[in-house]
Formats: sequence, C-alpha cells, structure tokens
Amino acid sequence: MDTIVRVMRPDEFEAMRELSVAAFGDDAQIRLLLNLLHDSWAWEHDLSFVAEHSGELVGQVLFSHAFLDTSSGVLDVLVLSPIGVRPDLQRTGIGGQMIRTALAALAARNEPLVFLEGHPSYYPRFGFRQAGPLGFVAPSARIPAAAFMVYTLPAHRPGVTGQLVYPDAFWRAGAVGPPG
Repeated sequence: MDTIVRVMRPDEFEAMRELSVAAFGDDAQIRLLLNLLHDSWAWEHDLSFVAEHSGELVGQVLFSHAFLDTSSGVLDVLVLSPIGVRPDLQRTGIGGQMIRTALAALAARNEPLVFLEGHPSYYPRFGFRQAGPLGFVAPSARIPAAAFMVYTLPAHRPGVTGQLVYPDAFWRAGAVGPPG
C-alpha cells in the first residue's frame, strides 16, 4: 500500500477528527478530546500527523503539549494520543508507519520526551519504555504502570525525572486511564 505520512493541514481537522472517531468505534470521548485539545494551549498544528492513501485520509496520530513537573521546574514535553487508522485498514502497518515517521520528525524539535498510555506489548517496538522505572510519575493513579510509557528524543538530558501533568483536555474528556 502506497501511504504517505505528513503533517495535517489545518483545514483537515474535521476530516481527521471523524476518521479518529470511526477508528475508535464511533467513540464520542475521542471527538470530545480532539475538540478540547484543538481549542487549547496544548495544540500545535505541526504535531498532528495524518496518513494519506490515494488522496484520502486513512490514519492520524496526534501529539500535544504537556508538562513534566521536575525538581528544577516545569519542562515542556509531548503526549502521543490519540492514534487511529480507518477500521478497514487497521492491522496493515499504517499505525506503525505513522508512529515511526512522526517520531523521526519530532527528533528535530526542542521537546525532550514523548509520553503515552498504551498497550505494553505494542509501543516498545518503536522505542517506548515503561516510564516508572526511569523515574517518571504518571499523571493519575488510574494509569496501569505497564501502560505508562516514555520515548526519549534527542533533546533529552539524562537525569531528568518528574511527574507528567496532562493538559486539562484529557481530564475534561475523561481520557485518563483505562476506560471505565
């Protein structure tokens, strides 16, 4: 499949949101999360990536700004969430292609870390590691330790630890921890 991964154009937000909602089984929580993030301080257009096939959007991965509360102050970091692929194309490698391409693009930025809540057997193949043993504290006790992961970008300096502070959009959308 000839798929291109690129930064989403601002005029594609609605199409990207509907694609993501469909990828999660028409989940209203994803729609709310994307709307809240899009209208918040955590949103940056250059952090939303889409997969395009034959001129059609087939996948999306979003990174948003968050904070790491460290002993020496607050550090700007990124959170990967959500990621989705059109239902009929799931499990075809598009999600992995988006993650690899996006992480390569993020390597040129100033943020040192990318955090996520995710499946512990899927994300390590991209370089994500469990964050707790590295000295990072999850933003909520509801997040399983194995699901709280971090990826280090080139701007990372060893010895930095602290607690991840999610943007308020995640809390307002109820998108923290496993589904209840």
